[in-house]
Amino acid sequence: MAEVLTAGQMRAIEQAAIASGSVTGLELMERAGAGVVAAIFEAWPQWQTRGTTASRSPENSGQEDALKAVVLCGPGNNGGDGFVIARLLTQSGWEVTVSVLGDPDRLPPDARTNFDRWVELGTYTPLTKNSLGTVETGPDLVVDAVFGTGLARKIEGDLVALFSHLTALRAETGVKCVAVDIPSGVCSDSGQILGIAPRVDLTVSFHAEKLGHTLGQVQDHSSRVVVCDIGLPHATPAEARTRYAWKTEPPDADSLRKTPLAQKYSYGHVLVLSGGCGRTGAARLAARSALRVGAGLVTLGVPCDALTEVACQTTAVMMTQVSDAAALRSVLEDRRLNTLCIGPGLGLDERARSLVETVLEHRRPAVLDADALTMFRDDPKVLFARLHAGCVITPHGGEFARLFPDLAERLMATADKGPAYSKVDATRSAAQRAGCTVLFKGADTVIATPDGQCAVHVAQFDRSAPWLATAGSGDVLSGLVAGLLARGMSPMQAAETAAWLHVQSALDFGPGLIAEDLPEILPHTLRNLIG
Repeated sequence: MAEVLTAGQMRAIEQAAIASGSVTGLELMERAGAGVVAAIFEAWPQWQTRGTTASRSPENSGQEDALKAVVLCGPGNNGGDGFVIARLLTQSGWEVTVSVLGDPDRLPPDARTNFDRWVELGTYTPLTKNSLGTVETGPDLVVDAVFGTGLARKIEGDLVALFSHLTALRAETGVKCVAVDIPSGVCSDSGQILGIAPRVDLTVSFHAEKLGHTLGQVQDHSSRVVVCDIGLPHATPAEARTRYAWKTEPPDADSLRKTPLAQKYSYGHVLVLSGGCGRTGAARLAARSALRVGAGLVTLGVPCDALTEVACQTTAVMMTQVSDAAALRSVLEDRRLNTLCIGPGLGLDERARSLVETVLEHRRPAVLDADALTMFRDDPKVLFARLHAGCVITPHGGEFARLFPDLAERLMATADKGPAYSKVDATRSAAQRAGCTVLFKGADTVIATPDGQCAVHVAQFDRSAPWLATAGSGDVLSGLVAGLLARGMSPMQAAETAAWLHVQSALDFGPGLIAEDLPEILPHTLRNLIG
């Protein structure tokens, strides 16, 4: 389990290590700078094997000059990392220019020590909007070490012009840009942009990813994020669950296998409740997904007017008539129906409302999505009073705003200082208020429990799956969660596993995906995972 940290949590880890005597601040700064340089050479190996690059100057065509780097150093320890990087690149044969924001005499002690080490090798200039040079004289590499994870104010003044120039220079010349820990201007706790941030090719984080690397539109400000180990202790899985958020990883294969001597009821029975005639597709998607992910049995609860429609389009998924709450109570007398899924295509009428209330009064594991959430938009407290710890709700952004308008308003507000309110903050608060597990959907899906446990599933970079932006994909996700609950997973584990499988199935299928494809590609995804 990989923890994902706030800026404050990262500072606490560093300070604890320094206080223990196991490492000094200078040693951490040296490791960080060396890690950035190693990451640069790994990303662009031609720079490691060549000390020169073809000159951009037409009159020197055919000749070669030293590789050029501009290192932008800020007034804190992020700037100290920059001085280490400048020194190491210079020692590798680069021509390095250093620009410093603020008065070097006011640098923190460790950063000042590395500034002094730098000036033994080279010079520096004040950081201004002109620090990058021109298209003709610009560098091969820009290192952004201006502000790191501790940025608490909006980017203003000359830095706006500088970062705008950097974006333009990158587009015009192909100059590579590397951010130290996080691009300057990105709130490390939320991923929000505080005014402006440069677009970089590579972000090198230290010890662990920060929330700002996983939340929001990460790919808008960085093409890639790597983590450099600087020798600090990592939390155990148990510690991560109680102290931090963590990043969802591939599920344990054993949790998805079936034992040779088991029978269908060993893996639970899901009841998916459907809307009326012409509105059964969403429930059928959820039901098929629950069956594909390994639930032993899945039954669709269907009103009388939709029986023929559903019967014509299902085989392995069973069907029973559920026209009203009384019929549902009768069906639920079978205790083997251990998990319920309600909401996709359900409708917003009196029947739908009574079914949701009946589902919740029986207090069995349940997944609520779509209409089962929207119907409570006028008074969410009524829903929260009925939800219980065995429930998972799976809102997208619009549904989240209907249930938690105050949290959504804070989340959508433009940030002018950090740490800004984050999707992790909002989802944790929502889970506590609702009294159940909340899976807040998106490219940055966040899952939280009422006791504060929180996981982030990032569908960006190599896990970017834009094909999931198609009608019905959320219904499939609801069915996956329900099927895993039926198999005995906890709500948190079921939500995490479903989020990962949902994205991986989309990646395995690729372009052209529609929601019906997800349950059909799932066996391939599971086979690759389980073996």
